[in-house]
Amino acid sequence: MKKISKIIIALFAALTLVSSAWSQSKKVVASTSWAAAFADIAGADEVESIAPVNLRHPPEYEITVSDVQKISDSEVFIFAGFERMMKTLGTKVPNKGVSVQVVLDNSLATVQESTLKIAQALGTEEIQKIRFAEYEKLVKDGQKKALKKKLNKKKVLCNKNQTYLAKELGLDIVGVFGPGPVSAEELLKAKKEGYDLIIDNIHNPTGKPVTEILPKAKYIEWRNFPTAIEHNALKKVVSDNIEMLLAEF
Repeated sequence: MKKISKIIIALFAALTLVSSAWSQSKKVVASTSWAAAFADIAGADEVESIAPVNLRHPPEYEITVSDVQKISDSEVFIFAGFERMMKTLGTKVPNKGVSVQVVLDNSLATVQESTLKIAQALGTEEIQKIRFAEYEKLVKDGQKKALKKKLNKKKVLCNKNQTYLAKELGLDIVGVFGPGPVSAEELLKAKKEGYDLIIDNIHNPTGKPVTEILPKAKYIEWRNFPTAIEHNALKKVVSDNIEMLLAEF
């Protein structure tokens, strides 16, 4: 009986390894480097991005015929839905496997939910748990450092697309602007509020005019889209954003 049990356990372990290897061999394609970074946390070790990483605003990328072929050949295609290419493709992408639409922002809740959704398509849930825990630690450590510098006492004006990480770090977001140009009304409000810090979006910065009203305010530009398709890409982006913030105070 013990011998049979050992055989069953060994077979189960072998099947688990085969399943893991199979999931890792899936051809994963992402719309942008940000979506690819989520796939990395989900457990994908090889991901191809359709939009080039050197673009300032990757969602505006116009797909080519060869891009469409890459997506069609993929077994898992990951996208957010706000990309210009999705207006061409539609949300029902014909490929060899599944298309996974996820929300992209750098809050802990969204990163956890979206990467788990991808992991379920890949069969890499256990890897996702480990990698998300690492991301969570990075953000929480950043929050501790920000609170130690009492940055939660600073009045922050934040670009709409960067509010998610700012909130996780415990910053006091008094005003939000973007993604369009800052209006005259918003400039008047800025003068009244006297913001200490302006966080803009490097992919579409529009907050510079506020610095003319508030020359003493700190101004930084945060990134969302990684500049490389690599392991820990999202962690690198967020780590750089946090370090940029801490360096100003």
